[in-house]
Amino acid sequence: MKRGIGLFKDLGAFLMMGAKAHAKWEIDVSNTIMRDKKRLLIIGLFLIPIIIGGVAFADQLPDILGGKKAYAPSFFTVGIFFASILIGLCAGLITGCIGAGGGFIIAPAMMSAGIKGILAVGTDLFHIFAKAIMGSVLHRKMGNISVSLAITFLIGSIAGATGGGILNRWLYNFNPVLSDAFITTIYVLLLGLLGFYALFDYLGARKSGDAGSAHGATPSEGADLGNLPKTLQAIKIPPMIHFDQNIVPGGRSISWVFLVLSGLLVGLAGSIMGVGGGFLCFPIFVYVLGVSSLTTVGTDIFQIIFTAGYSAISQYAVYGFIFYTLAMGMLIGSLFGIQIGALSTRVVPGITIRGFYAMSVLAGFVNRFFALPAKLNEAGYIKIAAETAMFLDKIGVVTFFIVISIFAVWVIGTFLMNLGKLTGKEA
Repeated sequence: MKRGIGLFKDLGAFLMMGAKAHAKWEIDVSNTIMRDKKRLLIIGLFLIPIIIGGVAFADQLPDILGGKKAYAPSFFTVGIFFASILIGLCAGLITGCIGAGGGFIIAPAMMSAGIKGILAVGTDLFHIFAKAIMGSVLHRKMGNISVSLAITFLIGSIAGATGGGILNRWLYNFNPVLSDAFITTIYVLLLGLLGFYALFDYLGARKSGDAGSAHGATPSEGADLGNLPKTLQAIKIPPMIHFDQNIVPGGRSISWVFLVLSGLLVGLAGSIMGVGGGFLCFPIFVYVLGVSSLTTVGTDIFQIIFTAGYSAISQYAVYGFIFYTLAMGMLIGSLFGIQIGALSTRVVPGITIRGFYAMSVLAGFVNRFFALPAKLNEAGYIKIAAETAMFLDKIGVVTFFIVISIFAVWVIGTFLMNLGKLTGKEA
């Protein structure tokens, strides 16, 4: 029992560390774009054809998007575009407020709105890629990248992204319902583990009286190597990849095999789930491979751009599995959401925000968990009354949107009520 609880805590801490690292990247990107008038102008120019096209060619757009109606929602309206902005806004509020995990609600939210899982994944990947390109902060971090480390890792991540894309497309072509069930199951496992860990973290902080940081305690970032990194770095399978020469006397090295395998896992997860794989890259580098956090940050930024871009374009875009207007809407919404969420943390007790984060992630878990019976029943893997399956699905959808809406209204309301105070602090 104790071993099981310990494993749960370790996995939860592992995922939380990754979620925080990915959110840190999102916040940096948002700041870069929102503080640059030229980048904002580019986004504004993108809106013109989206809105005009939505009004003038609404009935034709599903054909234009990849040429396959089955892949797109049954219709397109300007309302769908604005709904995507709201989805991005809510995800951005979570990311900005808590500094972790807002992107995990995007695919469940789109699937709850009736978009097929594979289209939600492809669209999310394209949204991440567009954000990475427009708000690239790579030039600021180049000194922290080990080129040999990054390239070797990318060999594995590209292979993994290819495998994830092939698997998702094969499942969709075999049975679209099974494809949705598969993606839903992956999210049930991820959001369940992360959500319950966040809940226990919140309850523990509340019990101990730790009401300070909204982001909670930061896990160890690997200054001292643990047993697993020491073991892996001691295995000398040539060629050995050297890194951290400017951080540790003499530097460190690890076999290319472990870098490729790590990249394979990150690319596979990112391509299947649509979150870019960044949430796994950071903890794997620090906890498993023993790379310093400074080098890891630079390499993570590097791999997100290439892995998400490769996966979005080669595995989804060319097959018609991306809804570009939704991706653009989510980009716009998330940029503003992150800014509002980050500012709100200055006037809200950290413990309150951590509680809301646990609720938001668990709402995503409930949403996908209650959607699963209907998917499995429709695919023929379980037998349950159709009315019961639909009722459970509605419970999950309603619970999810109520919790996320309450969170969004609370954060935005807090921001507006304290606008004068926040403006004063900013000044």
